[in-house]
Amino acid sequence: MIVACGVVAALQVGKAAIAGPILQSDLGLNLDALGWLTGIFAILGVVGGIPTGAIVGNFGSRRMLAAGLLATAAGAALGAASPAYSWLLASRVLEGAGFLFITVAAPSVLQRHDVVQQGDRDTAFSLWSCFMPAGMAIAMLAGPLFDGWRPMWWASCALALLAALAVWAAVPGSGARKAWDWHGMRRDAARVISARGPVLLAVAFAFYSLMFFALFSFLPVLLMERMETTLRTAGLLSALACAANIVGNLAAGYLLSRGMTRPVLLGAASLAMGAAGLGIFLPLLPDTGTFVLCVVFSAVGGLVPATLLSGAPLAAPAASLTPVVLGLVMQGNNLGQIVGPVAVGRAIDAYGWQAAALIVALAALLAAATAVALRDPARTGEPVR
Repeated sequence: MIVACGVVAALQVGKAAIAGPILQSDLGLNLDALGWLTGIFAILGVVGGIPTGAIVGNFGSRRMLAAGLLATAAGAALGAASPAYSWLLASRVLEGAGFLFITVAAPSVLQRHDVVQQGDRDTAFSLWSCFMPAGMAIAMLAGPLFDGWRPMWWASCALALLAALAVWAAVPGSGARKAWDWHGMRRDAARVISARGPVLLAVAFAFYSLMFFALFSFLPVLLMERMETTLRTAGLLSALACAANIVGNLAAGYLLSRGMTRPVLLGAASLAMGAAGLGIFLPLLPDTGTFVLCVVFSAVGGLVPATLLSGAPLAAPAASLTPVVLGLVMQGNNLGQIVGPVAVGRAIDAYGWQAAALIVALAALLAAATAVALRDPARTGEPVR
Protein backbone atom coordinates (compact mmCIF):
# COMPACT_ATOMS: atom_id res chain seq x y z
CA MET A 1 0.00 0.00 0.00
CA ILE A 2 2.83 2.40 0.85
CA VAL A 3 4.58 1.70 -2.47
CA ALA A 4 1.28 2.28 -4.30
CA CYS A 5 1.02 5.69 -2.62
CA GLY A 6 4.48 6.54 -3.94
CA VAL A 7 3.52 5.47 -7.45
CA VAL A 8 0.44 7.71 -7.27
CA ALA A 9 2.73 10.59 -6.25
CA ALA A 10 5.17 9.88 -9.10
CA LEU A 11 2.30 9.86 -11.59
CA GLN A 12 1.77 13.54 -10.78
CA VAL A 13 5.31 14.24 -12.01
CA GLY A 14 5.09 12.07 -15.11
CA LYS A 15 1.70 13.31 -16.26
CA ALA A 16 3.01 16.85 -16.79
CA ALA A 17 5.87 15.56 -18.92
CA ILE A 18 3.77 13.32 -21.16
CA ALA A 19 1.00 15.95 -21.46
CA GLY A 20 3.47 18.65 -22.50
CA PRO A 21 2.63 18.75 -26.23
CA ILE A 22 -1.12 18.78 -25.49
CA LEU A 23 -0.70 21.59 -22.96
CA GLN A 24 1.31 23.56 -25.51
CA SER A 25 -1.47 23.40 -28.09
CA ASP A 26 -4.38 23.78 -25.65
CA LEU A 27 -3.05 26.59 -23.46
CA GLY A 28 -0.43 28.04 -25.82
CA LEU A 29 2.48 27.34 -23.48
CA ASN A 30 6.16 27.58 -24.35
CA LEU A 31 8.89 25.25 -23.11
CA ASP A 32 9.76 27.56 -20.23
CA ALA A 33 6.19 27.48 -18.92
CA LEU A 34 6.10 23.70 -19.25
CA GLY A 35 9.35 23.48 -17.33
CA TRP A 36 7.80 25.30 -14.38
CA LEU A 37 4.96 22.76 -14.22
CA THR A 38 7.46 20.00 -13.43
CA GLY A 39 10.25 22.05 -11.83
CA ILE A 40 8.00 23.46 -9.11
CA PHE A 41 8.02 20.03 -7.43
CA ALA A 42 11.81 20.07 -7.09
CA ILE A 43 11.86 23.68 -5.85
CA LEU A 44 9.34 22.85 -3.13
CA GLY A 45 11.46 19.84 -2.18
CA VAL A 46 14.63 21.90 -1.83
CA VAL A 47 12.92 24.51 0.33
CA GLY A 48 10.59 22.31 2.35
CA GLY A 49 12.31 18.96 2.89
CA ILE A 50 13.41 19.42 6.50
CA PRO A 51 10.29 21.36 7.61
CA THR A 52 8.14 18.61 6.10
CA GLY A 53 10.12 15.97 7.97
CA ALA A 54 9.67 17.89 11.22
CA ILE A 55 5.91 18.16 10.66
CA VAL A 56 5.64 14.45 9.86
CA GLY A 57 7.60 13.60 13.00
CA ASN A 58 5.36 15.83 15.10
CA PHE A 59 1.94 14.85 13.75
CA GLY A 60 2.50 11.23 12.71
CA SER A 61 3.53 9.55 9.46
CA ARG A 62 0.18 7.88 8.68
CA ARG A 63 -1.78 11.07 9.26
CA MET A 64 0.53 13.19 7.10
CA LEU A 65 0.68 10.53 4.37
CA ALA A 66 -3.09 10.68 4.05
CA ALA A 67 -2.96 14.49 4.17
CA GLY A 68 -0.40 14.50 1.36
CA LEU A 69 -2.61 12.29 -0.80
CA LEU A 70 -5.63 14.51 -0.16
CA ALA A 71 -3.59 17.61 -1.07
CA THR A 72 -2.49 15.85 -4.25
CA ALA A 73 -6.10 15.01 -5.11
CA ALA A 74 -7.21 18.58 -4.44
CA GLY A 75 -4.39 19.96 -6.58
CA ALA A 76 -5.20 17.59 -9.44
CA ALA A 77 -8.89 18.54 -9.31
CA LEU A 78 -8.03 22.24 -9.30
CA GLY A 79 -5.68 21.67 -12.23
CA ALA A 80 -8.28 19.75 -14.23
CA ALA A 81 -10.71 22.66 -13.82
CA SER A 82 -8.10 25.37 -14.48
CA PRO A 83 -9.22 27.96 -17.05
CA ALA A 84 -5.71 29.37 -17.54
CA TYR A 85 -2.02 28.64 -17.01
CA SER A 86 -1.82 30.66 -13.77
CA TRP A 87 -4.47 28.45 -12.16
CA LEU A 88 -2.75 25.33 -13.43
CA LEU A 89 0.59 26.47 -11.97
CA ALA A 90 -1.07 27.21 -8.62
CA SER A 91 -2.59 23.74 -8.65
CA ARG A 92 0.86 22.26 -9.26
CA VAL A 93 2.11 24.00 -6.11
CA LEU A 94 -0.60 22.19 -4.13
CA GLU A 95 0.21 18.91 -5.87
CA GLY A 96 3.91 19.47 -5.19
CA ALA A 97 3.24 19.99 -1.48
CA GLY A 98 1.28 16.75 -1.44
CA PHE A 99 4.10 14.97 -3.27
CA LEU A 100 6.61 16.18 -0.69
CA PHE A 101 4.53 14.97 2.26
CA ILE A 102 3.98 11.59 0.59
CA THR A 103 7.67 11.05 -0.16
CA VAL A 104 8.70 11.91 3.41
CA ALA A 105 5.81 10.32 5.33
CA ALA A 106 5.62 7.04 3.40
CA PRO A 107 9.18 5.84 4.16
CA SER A 108 8.68 7.06 7.73
CA VAL A 109 5.81 4.57 7.99
CA LEU A 110 8.11 1.80 6.74
CA GLN A 111 10.61 2.34 9.55
CA ARG A 112 7.95 1.69 12.21
CA HIS A 113 8.30 -1.67 13.95
CA ASP A 114 4.54 -2.34 13.81
CA VAL A 115 4.62 -2.04 10.00
CA VAL A 116 7.93 -3.63 8.94
CA GLN A 117 10.12 -5.87 11.05
CA GLN A 118 13.71 -4.72 11.38
CA GLY A 119 15.10 -7.69 9.44
CA ASP A 120 12.85 -6.89 6.48
CA ARG A 121 13.53 -3.15 6.40
CA ASP A 122 16.14 -3.19 3.62
CA THR A 123 13.75 -5.12 1.39
CA ALA A 124 10.88 -2.79 2.24
CA PHE A 125 12.92 0.31 1.39
CA SER A 126 14.14 -1.24 -1.85
CA LEU A 127 10.51 -1.79 -2.84
CA TRP A 128 9.62 1.75 -1.81
CA SER A 129 12.43 3.28 -3.88
CA CYS A 130 10.86 1.79 -7.02
CA PHE A 131 7.99 4.26 -6.80
CA MET A 132 9.54 7.01 -8.91
CA PRO A 133 10.69 5.04 -11.98
CA ALA A 134 7.51 2.92 -11.83
CA GLY A 135 5.23 5.94 -11.66
CA MET A 136 7.12 7.82 -14.37
CA ALA A 137 7.08 4.81 -16.71
CA ILE A 138 3.35 4.21 -16.12
CA ALA A 139 2.60 7.87 -16.85
CA MET A 140 4.62 7.76 -20.08
CA LEU A 141 2.79 4.65 -21.26
CA ALA A 142 -0.73 5.49 -20.06
CA GLY A 143 -0.76 9.21 -20.86
CA PRO A 144 -1.34 8.86 -24.63
CA LEU A 145 -4.43 6.72 -23.95
CA PHE A 146 -6.33 9.73 -22.57
CA ASP A 147 -8.33 12.08 -24.76
CA GLY A 148 -6.70 15.31 -23.61
CA TRP A 149 -4.85 16.42 -20.50
CA ARG A 150 -7.87 17.24 -18.34
CA PRO A 151 -9.12 13.60 -18.18
CA MET A 152 -5.56 12.67 -17.23
CA TRP A 153 -5.70 15.11 -14.30
CA TRP A 154 -9.12 13.85 -13.17
CA ALA A 155 -7.86 10.25 -13.24
CA SER A 156 -4.85 11.17 -11.10
CA CYS A 157 -7.21 12.91 -8.66
CA ALA A 158 -9.32 9.76 -8.35
CA LEU A 159 -6.24 7.59 -7.76
CA ALA A 160 -4.99 9.90 -5.01
CA LEU A 161 -8.38 9.81 -3.27
CA LEU A 162 -8.49 6.00 -3.44
CA ALA A 163 -4.96 5.80 -2.04
CA ALA A 164 -5.88 8.12 0.86
CA LEU A 165 -8.86 5.92 1.75
CA ALA A 166 -6.68 2.81 1.54
CA VAL A 167 -4.12 4.36 3.89
CA TRP A 168 -6.76 4.97 6.55
CA ALA A 169 -8.06 1.43 6.09
CA ALA A 170 -4.80 -0.52 5.87
CA VAL A 171 -2.05 1.39 7.69
CA PRO A 172 -2.11 1.24 11.51
CA GLY A 173 -2.21 4.51 13.42
CA SER A 174 0.87 5.83 15.14
CA GLY A 175 -0.64 7.26 18.29
CA ALA A 176 -2.36 10.47 19.31
CA ARG A 177 -1.68 13.72 17.54
CA LYS A 178 0.92 15.89 19.27
CA ALA A 179 0.41 19.55 20.02
CA TRP A 180 2.10 21.99 17.69
CA ASP A 181 5.63 22.45 19.01
CA TRP A 182 7.49 24.94 16.84
CA HIS A 183 10.52 25.12 19.13
CA GLY A 184 10.70 21.33 19.33
CA MET A 185 10.62 21.00 15.54
CA ARG A 186 13.38 23.59 15.19
CA ARG A 187 15.43 21.69 17.76
CA ASP A 188 14.92 18.40 15.90
CA ALA A 189 15.94 20.00 12.60
CA ALA A 190 19.08 21.45 14.20
CA ARG A 191 20.06 18.05 15.62
CA VAL A 192 19.75 16.41 12.22
CA ILE A 193 21.64 19.12 10.34
CA SER A 194 24.49 19.02 12.86
CA ALA A 195 24.86 15.22 12.53
CA ARG A 196 27.34 14.27 9.81
CA GLY A 197 25.64 11.02 8.77
CA PRO A 198 22.33 12.54 7.60
CA VAL A 199 24.15 15.35 5.79
CA LEU A 200 26.34 12.85 3.94
CA LEU A 201 23.28 10.85 2.91
CA ALA A 202 21.70 14.02 1.51
CA VAL A 203 24.90 14.96 -0.33
CA ALA A 204 25.15 11.46 -1.83
CA PHE A 205 21.53 11.65 -2.99
CA ALA A 206 22.18 15.07 -4.55
CA PHE A 207 25.07 13.71 -6.64
CA TYR A 208 23.01 10.68 -7.70
CA SER A 209 20.03 12.82 -8.66
CA LEU A 210 22.30 15.20 -10.57
CA MET A 211 23.67 12.31 -12.64
CA PHE A 212 20.31 10.65 -13.20
CA PHE A 213 18.42 13.74 -14.31
CA ALA A 214 21.40 15.03 -16.28
CA LEU A 215 20.77 12.08 -18.60
CA PHE A 216 17.02 11.51 -18.43
CA SER A 217 16.09 15.17 -18.85
CA PHE A 218 17.70 15.07 -22.29
CA LEU A 219 17.49 11.38 -23.22
CA PRO A 220 14.70 11.74 -25.82
CA VAL A 221 16.69 14.53 -27.53
CA LEU A 222 19.87 12.46 -27.40
CA LEU A 223 18.15 9.41 -28.88
CA MET A 224 16.54 11.45 -31.62
CA GLU A 225 19.89 12.98 -32.58
CA ARG A 226 22.00 9.82 -32.30
CA MET A 227 19.52 7.20 -33.52
CA GLU A 228 17.34 9.50 -35.66
CA THR A 229 14.18 8.09 -34.09
CA THR A 230 10.74 9.68 -33.97
CA LEU A 231 9.53 11.42 -30.83
CA ARG A 232 7.18 8.52 -30.02
CA THR A 233 9.96 5.94 -30.37
CA ALA A 234 12.31 8.06 -28.31
CA GLY A 235 9.62 8.29 -25.61
CA LEU A 236 9.13 4.52 -25.53
CA LEU A 237 12.87 3.89 -25.33
CA SER A 238 13.22 6.48 -22.57
CA ALA A 239 10.40 4.81 -20.60
CA LEU A 240 12.15 1.45 -20.97
CA ALA A 241 15.45 2.88 -19.75
CA CYS A 242 13.71 4.61 -16.84
CA ALA A 243 11.95 1.37 -15.85
CA ALA A 244 15.33 -0.38 -15.67
CA ASN A 245 15.96 1.68 -12.54
CA ILE A 246 13.51 -0.62 -10.75
CA VAL A 247 15.90 -3.56 -11.22
CA GLY A 248 18.62 -1.73 -9.30
CA ASN A 249 16.24 -0.73 -6.52
CA LEU A 250 15.19 -4.33 -5.95
CA ALA A 251 18.77 -5.60 -6.24
CA ALA A 252 19.87 -3.19 -3.50
CA GLY A 253 17.55 -4.82 -0.98
CA TYR A 254 18.86 -8.26 -1.90
CA LEU A 255 22.53 -7.24 -1.69
CA LEU A 256 22.10 -5.41 1.62
CA SER A 257 20.29 -8.39 3.11
CA ARG A 258 23.24 -10.57 2.03
CA GLY A 259 25.71 -8.44 3.98
CA MET A 260 27.06 -5.94 1.45
CA THR A 261 27.80 -2.64 3.17
CA ARG A 262 26.20 0.62 2.10
CA PRO A 263 29.47 2.49 1.43
CA VAL A 264 30.69 -0.24 -0.93
CA LEU A 265 27.36 -0.41 -2.74
CA LEU A 266 27.12 3.38 -3.06
CA GLY A 267 30.70 3.79 -4.24
CA ALA A 268 30.54 0.99 -6.80
CA ALA A 269 27.18 2.14 -8.19
CA SER A 270 28.34 5.76 -8.47
CA LEU A 271 31.53 4.86 -10.33
CA ALA A 272 29.60 2.55 -12.66
CA MET A 273 27.15 5.38 -13.45
CA GLY A 274 30.08 7.70 -14.19
CA ALA A 275 31.70 5.16 -16.52
CA ALA A 276 28.40 4.53 -18.33
CA GLY A 277 27.84 8.28 -18.62
CA LEU A 278 31.17 8.68 -20.41
CA GLY A 279 30.16 6.04 -22.93
CA ILE A 280 26.74 7.64 -23.43
CA PHE A 281 27.73 11.27 -23.91
CA LEU A 282 30.96 10.65 -25.79
CA PRO A 283 30.48 9.21 -29.32
CA LEU A 284 32.38 6.04 -28.52
CA LEU A 285 29.80 3.34 -29.37
CA PRO A 286 27.28 2.65 -32.13
CA ASP A 287 23.64 3.66 -31.59
CA THR A 288 22.50 0.37 -30.07
CA GLY A 289 25.47 0.28 -27.72
CA THR A 290 24.71 3.80 -26.55
CA PHE A 291 21.13 2.89 -25.68
CA VAL A 292 22.26 -0.27 -23.87
CA LEU A 293 24.54 1.92 -21.76
CA CYS A 294 21.53 4.12 -20.94
CA VAL A 295 19.72 1.05 -19.61
CA VAL A 296 22.81 0.01 -17.62
CA PHE A 297 23.18 3.56 -16.27
CA SER A 298 19.58 3.49 -15.02
CA ALA A 299 19.68 -0.06 -13.63
CA VAL A 300 22.96 0.38 -11.75
CA GLY A 301 21.84 3.79 -10.54
CA GLY A 302 18.78 2.18 -8.97
CA LEU A 303 21.07 0.70 -6.33
CA VAL A 304 21.61 4.17 -4.86
CA PRO A 305 18.13 5.40 -3.74
CA ALA A 306 17.24 2.18 -1.91
CA THR A 307 20.63 2.13 -0.19
CA LEU A 308 20.38 5.75 0.94
CA LEU A 309 16.75 5.65 2.04
CA SER A 310 17.18 2.46 4.06
CA GLY A 311 20.21 4.06 5.72
CA ALA A 312 18.18 7.02 7.02
CA PRO A 313 16.91 5.28 10.20
CA LEU A 314 20.47 4.13 10.96
CA ALA A 315 21.92 7.61 10.52
CA ALA A 316 19.23 9.40 12.54
CA PRO A 317 20.50 10.75 15.89
CA ALA A 318 17.32 9.26 17.42
CA ALA A 319 14.58 7.00 16.05
CA SER A 320 12.01 9.80 16.37
CA LEU A 321 14.14 11.97 14.07
CA THR A 322 13.96 9.57 11.09
CA PRO A 323 11.28 11.69 9.30
CA VAL A 324 13.51 14.76 9.59
CA VAL A 325 16.46 12.80 8.18
CA LEU A 326 14.27 11.63 5.29
CA GLY A 327 13.25 15.24 4.69
CA LEU A 328 16.90 16.27 4.51
CA VAL A 329 17.67 13.39 2.14
CA MET A 330 14.80 14.43 -0.13
CA GLN A 331 16.18 17.97 -0.12
CA GLY A 332 19.42 16.58 -1.49
CA ASN A 333 17.49 14.61 -4.09
CA ASN A 334 15.58 17.66 -5.28
CA LEU A 335 18.68 19.86 -5.31
CA GLY A 336 20.37 17.45 -7.70
CA GLN A 337 17.19 17.28 -9.76
CA ILE A 338 17.37 21.06 -10.27
CA VAL A 339 21.13 21.45 -10.71
CA GLY A 340 21.65 18.47 -13.03
CA PRO A 341 19.44 19.50 -15.97
CA VAL A 342 20.43 23.17 -15.69
CA ALA A 343 24.18 22.51 -15.59
CA VAL A 344 24.12 19.88 -18.30
CA GLY A 345 21.75 21.87 -20.53
CA ARG A 346 24.01 24.91 -20.44
CA ALA A 347 27.13 22.79 -20.95
CA ILE A 348 25.60 21.06 -23.98
CA ASP A 349 24.54 24.39 -25.50
CA ALA A 350 28.04 25.83 -25.03
CA TYR A 351 30.35 22.89 -25.66
CA GLY A 352 28.31 19.95 -27.00
CA TRP A 353 27.43 16.55 -25.56
CA GLN A 354 31.06 15.92 -24.51
CA ALA A 355 30.72 18.52 -21.74
CA ALA A 356 27.88 16.51 -20.20
CA ALA A 357 30.23 13.53 -19.91
CA LEU A 358 32.63 15.61 -17.83
CA ILE A 359 29.90 16.80 -15.44
CA VAL A 360 28.54 13.28 -14.88
CA ALA A 361 32.02 11.84 -14.36
CA LEU A 362 32.89 14.53 -11.81
CA ALA A 363 29.60 13.96 -9.94
CA ALA A 364 30.33 10.21 -9.89
CA LEU A 365 33.76 10.77 -8.33
CA LEU A 366 32.31 13.10 -5.70
CA ALA A 367 29.55 10.60 -4.94
CA ALA A 368 32.13 7.84 -4.48
CA ALA A 369 34.13 10.10 -2.15
CA THR A 370 30.97 10.72 -0.12
CA ALA A 371 30.48 6.96 0.15
CA VAL A 372 34.01 6.64 1.54
CA ALA A 373 33.21 9.30 4.16
CA LEU A 374 30.20 7.25 5.24
CA ARG A 375 32.53 4.37 6.06
CA ASP A 376 33.88 5.99 9.26
CA PRO A 377 31.36 5.60 12.12
CA ALA A 378 33.28 8.10 14.24
CA ARG A 379 32.65 10.78 11.67
CA THR A 380 29.04 9.93 10.90
CA GLY A 381 27.73 9.64 14.44
CA GLU A 382 25.50 6.61 13.88
CA PRO A 383 27.28 4.03 11.66
CA VAL A 384 25.70 3.70 8.24
CA ARG A 385 26.05 -0.05 7.75
